[in-house]
Amino acid sequence: MQKRLFNIEGNDPVARDTFRLVLRTDGPVAVRSGQFVDIAVPGFYLRRPISVSDCLPDGVVLYYKVVGEGTRAMAAMQPGACLELLSPLGSGFHPEKCRESALLIGGGLGAAPLYLLARELLAQGKAATAVLGFNKADEICLAEELRALGIPVHIATMDGSVGTKGFVTDAIAGVRPAFDRFYTCGPLPMMKAVCAALDAPGEVSLEERMGCGAGFCYGCSVQTQGGPRRVCADGPVFDKEEVLW
Repeated sequence: MQKRLFNIEGNDPVARDTFRLVLRTDGPVAVRSGQFVDIAVPGFYLRRPISVSDCLPDGVVLYYKVVGEGTRAMAAMQPGACLELLSPLGSGFHPEKCRESALLIGGGLGAAPLYLLARELLAQGKAATAVLGFNKADEICLAEELRALGIPVHIATMDGSVGTKGFVTDAIAGVRPAFDRFYTCGPLPMMKAVCAALDAPGEVSLEERMGCGAGFCYGCSVQTQGGPRRVCADGPVFDKEEVLW
């Protein structure tokens, strides 16, 4: 973990209440898919943990949703402004455990860390299919970015405005993609349903409210087969069998 200053290169809306934040720093950056950063927002005591969507040679790409005062303040920041980040944090996905083909399942902004994972899988010569779920069409993000990598992307929306009407599990049942391992990030009920529906081995990226983001306060602990585990330090990625839903 390092504390570093990053400059905002871009901070642009990409969907309803959703922004793409590009940050650059003065040296090399190494982040694995599934890891996150903790952002110090000026004027707010607690940092904001945000998963990394892509790793640049000298920076990171993040997606965030405006849900409170802190993220609203972030949305108002302009290029050139400086942010202090703790990074990289947490344990990431394990693309090396996929043999040939992976299924990537994202719910809402849970799609964000799947982009870097997709790049890692492709770099290892493996195939991938993505299934993304949203409430409405105006919330869709990262679908075109994943398609630009050459990955088939299937969409499920709750109102049926795009793709399959219903849940990601409905879209998976309709598409029936071939895969030997799945990776998922999104709302807890969605991931619980995915793990129950799919027999293949898989990994889940949990989202919990965090205090320190570095494993000191134990505020983000969840119950697992091995006892309480810290999402920020022991996770956020866990094997599906570990989590006590």
